[in-house]
Amino acid sequence: MNSTINPTCPLCGSLSENFFQEKFFICSTCSGIFRPKHFLLDSISEKKRYETHNNDVNDIRYQNFVSPITKAIFKEYTSTHQGLDFGAGTGPVISKLLTDDGYNIKLYDPYFHNFPELLNHQYDYIACCEVVEHFYDPLKEFKLLKSLLKNNGALFCMTSLYDATIGFTKWYYKDDPAHVFIYQKETITWIQNNVGFSKVIIEDKLIKFYLF
Repeated sequence: MNSTINPTCPLCGSLSENFFQEKFFICSTCSGIFRPKHFLLDSISEKKRYETHNNDVNDIRYQNFVSPITKAIFKEYTSTHQGLDFGAGTGPVISKLLTDDGYNIKLYDPYFHNFPELLNHQYDYIACCEVVEHFYDPLKEFKLLKSLLKNNGALFCMTSLYDATIGFTKWYYKDDPAHVFIYQKETITWIQNNVGFSKVIIEDKLIKFYLF
């Protein structure tokens, strides 16, 4: 008899099954794929991992990479709106591109722009680029992000979604030790319904949550 108890999902709290070598488990309810707690990095190791990212805000390739978010913000909001770059990291290229065009956006990151007072305000839009896959407690974080939005606000996330056409064994996205929660389309729908976003649109890596 196997006495091992599989970890519960950090997003919805449901039971999980082994998905990949007991390094990743998949949730039976929201379809989230996650690392169990004993594989999570401590805060010192996590910060060191982020510091290895060579994110030059003036690199045109990096600017092109984040362009799905910046283009969406330029299309849907103006310089009169207030934005937040949540998880801005060591190279806040989204904020650079927006402020260069006269937009008003604040930077928040628990390691590199730790201004918790910014979390006491609400914003018209939030940019969250390659951040949500790092959430140790995704339910708590998505509830926080929703609370930071004004009515008629939008949360723009970029992350690589998994689906059955991807060979997980060779998928590069799982190999980053700081990638601890991987989403599928079903997971995004669960977040919309249970966190309380009014609408969600998925455009490849860009996920747009709206609050009406």
